[in-house]
Amino acid sequence: MATEGKGDPAADPATAPAPARKAFSTGVAKGRDLLDTAISASVIDEADLGKISASSVAGIMQNIPGIRAETSDIDGFSSITVRGLPLAADGSKFLQIQEDGLPVLEFGDLHFASADQFIRADLSLSQVQAIRGGSASTFASNSPGGVVNLISKTGETAGGTVQVSSGLGHDLKRIDFEYGSPLGDGWRFHVGGFYRQGEGPREIGYDGFRGGQIKLNVTRQFANGFIRFYGKYLDDRQPNYSLAPVQLTGTDNAPVLTDIAGNSMRGDAYESQNTARYIGLDQNNNRTSIDARNGLRGVTKSIGFEAQFDVAGWSVTNKFRFADISGEYNEAISMVTAPGAAIAALFGGPGATLSYASGAKAGQAISSPATLNGNGLLAFSIRINGKTSSLDNATNDLRASRVWNVGDGRLTTTAGIYSASQAVDMYWNFTNSINDLAGGGNNALVNLTSAGGTPLTENGIYSYGFGFGVPLAEYHNRYDLNYRILAPYGSLNYQVGKIAIGGSLRYDRGSVSGNVFSGSYGGGRISSAIIDVNGDGAVSVPETKVAILPLTQPAVVDYDYDYLSYSAGVNYRVAEPLSVFARYSRGGRANAERILGAASLNPASGALIDPSTAFGYVKQAEAGLKYRKDGLTAYVTGFWASTGERNYQIGADATGQVIVIPIDRTYSARGVEFEGEVRHGPFALTLGATWTKASIDKDRTDPALEGNHPRHIPSLSFQARPQVELARVTLGAVVNGTTSSFAQDTNILKQPGYVLVSPFVQFRPVDRVQIGINAFNVFNKLAIVQIASAAIPASGLANAQVMNGRTVTGSLRFSF
Repeated sequence: MATEGKGDPAADPATAPAPARKAFSTGVAKGRDLLDTAISASVIDEADLGKISASSVAGIMQNIPGIRAETSDIDGFSSITVRGLPLAADGSKFLQIQEDGLPVLEFGDLHFASADQFIRADLSLSQVQAIRGGSASTFASNSPGGVVNLISKTGETAGGTVQVSSGLGHDLKRIDFEYGSPLGDGWRFHVGGFYRQGEGPREIGYDGFRGGQIKLNVTRQFANGFIRFYGKYLDDRQPNYSLAPVQLTGTDNAPVLTDIAGNSMRGDAYESQNTARYIGLDQNNNRTSIDARNGLRGVTKSIGFEAQFDVAGWSVTNKFRFADISGEYNEAISMVTAPGAAIAALFGGPGATLSYASGAKAGQAISSPATLNGNGLLAFSIRINGKTSSLDNATNDLRASRVWNVGDGRLTTTAGIYSASQAVDMYWNFTNSINDLAGGGNNALVNLTSAGGTPLTENGIYSYGFGFGVPLAEYHNRYDLNYRILAPYGSLNYQVGKIAIGGSLRYDRGSVSGNVFSGSYGGGRISSAIIDVNGDGAVSVPETKVAILPLTQPAVVDYDYDYLSYSAGVNYRVAEPLSVFARYSRGGRANAERILGAASLNPASGALIDPSTAFGYVKQAEAGLKYRKDGLTAYVTGFWASTGERNYQIGADATGQVIVIPIDRTYSARGVEFEGEVRHGPFALTLGATWTKASIDKDRTDPALEGNHPRHIPSLSFQARPQVELARVTLGAVVNGTTSSFAQDTNILKQPGYVLVSPFVQFRPVDRVQIGINAFNVFNKLAIVQIASAAIPASGLANAQVMNGRTVTGSLRFSF
């Protein structure tokens, strides 16, 4: 959204006034009008959040120009990037997600624990502010691409809201509330939160959504500043709408995705009530029960304070938060999808037979695999359970700013110091199993028996580890790490007349310590064993293939790093409604647990084999024009960015087989962003578009990829929100679209683009009451997030992740 603040709630809605300007405060030294800053930034206000038919943080971010968010509108399984920087892996490596000015997690791309899994959007939000590039490099650690900050309401005016909503045509109930008020003698407070429960918009056979959050803040205002105390409790579960098998035909340049018989890409999920529960080992190699119905679970208990005071001409601000964070990640992915008879022969040998292991038909033989569920298919799956015991973090950001009169201008100086401690205590468990593709939330586990009558599976489980085409204990890891960061920073900005020139520096020092438990480091470390996992006193075939952790032989992690980030820009206010700017920045980004593989770490000393893998830089240049007058706003920014990337990417080969690809590359991207708004009487139109041309400049692992386009980066993405606001009715639509992109970096298979239209209607029959209807993807278009194949496989079967189909939600809101 191109506007910068909220309109006067007392104004007549029929006149659709331009919202009052509000200072932008995210990723900058001091809050200013956007036309006086050399940055590219956007704001989505609370009034507009209710019009976006998305509840997830990543879904909201899809409506910000320059940001590429791949999501199925769930919090946790997403990939987020900015301005063509690579989507080499999941999470948000280059863009930091903040809540009230402090990071949700220090690293946004932790395996199976991305930052958006631990934050929610609800009625307690006042604004979503986003900065792309620019001073984000120096006013936050590990955020060279930008910052998205979710800002809470703080109770300046008395009043509240209660809203109940329900899926229309699907089972999901939700209640939101918020209330704030001054308390007298300078005190005020705000409290808000939500609770939801239901199966959700896709058929899975159980309540995939369960939980909510509550937030509270109390502020004491003084003559020269304020102090605010706040807390949050979040415990929420969501299903993981990840990859699922589809039919893939057509040509690599124009692929056609269709549903497998009995299955719906947009209406089903791979997980079901019949496959969700299974057994395995915990991080102490003890028997445990796993319930994948927990899906993507985020638990956060946080407390903090923010204080700002004017002292001797200085504006001093301190923000502190401690967050106790834990959670769980569950995902099931088909590694091989094939006719039932082929699966039986491949994994059981000639003459192997099949039978149901779960569901209503448990124990029954599958006598005719070719006609099974009308599609004749079975899937050999990898099941992932990531247990996050602790992602606790403590962060403190202290800064002081002062404005000096120097000559005919004003010099703003800022100095600050940021400190953080981020724990990473997590355990990954992988299990191979076989299941059918019944669809409709009824997928069931399948047992396999050899021709000689030997059971080769146990309750559908083939091995307690990878066990097929990959070493049994590959990625079977436990991390117990701590990252400590200390970062002093400072900035200068001199404004004289119409021109402002500024620059900033940040010096990050990091210290990493702890242990990794994994058999992949060798050195005699035991990584597998024969264990009676189910405790029945007998050892089955799967129980001879059990991945374990070498608990007495941890790999030591002990290394330090440091890097310097900088940014400099100039802004020229040509006239009251017009300004131009230019900026160059270099920002660093430390790497977290993804670099701690056997080839990267000396497990005895804890040092990195190549110290340069500890962090990387993003270099960016941008220049733009900003215009705002009466009912017209237009921001245009040209950008260039370059970065190196050392990572591991989960991809797929030409057969659709899931593979892990090591990455050691240099990327670049250039493009143009546009953000605008037109208001006239009751009519308003908000527009956004990003044109990007990205390239793999150098690939040290596979030089054949040099010059290719990075995967999942379209040439054009765009957003639009036309609306009409009358006295009693507001109606409009949110339009999101993208052109095609490549499924993998090999640039063979193209992912089709899409345009989604999501209309909304808000009807106010009487004062303080609003009835709303939001219809996401009203035309039920197929919107592809990712295709896990490098080319159309000969089998015509591949995995794909898609956005939800038509999803209609009704709501009733009461304001008081």
